[in-house]
Amino acid sequence: MDFARQQRDPKRHLIGITFVVVLHALIVYAMVTGLARKAIDVIKKPITATIIEEIKVPPPPPPPPPKRVVEPPKTNVPPPPEQPYVPPPDVPPPVVQTAPTISVAPSPEPPKQEYKIEPPPPPPVVVAPPAPPPPPKPAVRRGVVPIERENPVYPRAAIRAGIEKGRVLARVNIDDKGNVTEVNIVSADPPRHFDNAVRDALMKWRFKAEGEKYVAEIEVIFTLKD
Repeated sequence: MDFARQQRDPKRHLIGITFVVVLHALIVYAMVTGLARKAIDVIKKPITATIIEEIKVPPPPPPPPPKRVVEPPKTNVPPPPEQPYVPPPDVPPPVVQTAPTISVAPSPEPPKQEYKIEPPPPPPVVVAPPAPPPPPKPAVRRGVVPIERENPVYPRAAIRAGIEKGRVLARVNIDDKGNVTEVNIVSADPPRHFDNAVRDALMKWRFKAEGEKYVAEIEVIFTLKD
């Protein structure tokens, strides 16, 4: 850009002239309206003027010279012929040797054995042994208690003889209904004084019916009381 041409531009002078005219108009207006006195008072004060120098812009550097394109000298030598394209030789890929595969024939499966599960045999039936037969009843039972009884009477002959006590052991035959059918004296002390009294009383006794006949042994004690 040419700065000297900008300084000589008439537009810049026109702006300056316009600024001066406006400034004079303001001064005249101030004098007419009475502001001149105030301006004079202000002017009386010391005024510090600062000179502003115009900063000169250095000229731009000159443009670089245009580059010259040097063309190679033209010769009549023909260009070299194009070489035909020769593809590279095919190189086979390297052969990777693999270890020989050993195949093992599967062993024959053993024959399947079938097992037949049979249910366990039922437990043997335990038959309770027959109850042992009751022990044979003694030929002569002792301690048999009658269900009906009559006490023997103390004989008068024994009283007159002065016998105060006596003992008689008798065996009675009892039928299947519990009735006494016979009385046999085994022993007596003293003998023959109490036999008849024992027979008469035991013949009236009655025992529990057991459905069978048996023999019972009974001891009778006589005691004379006052």
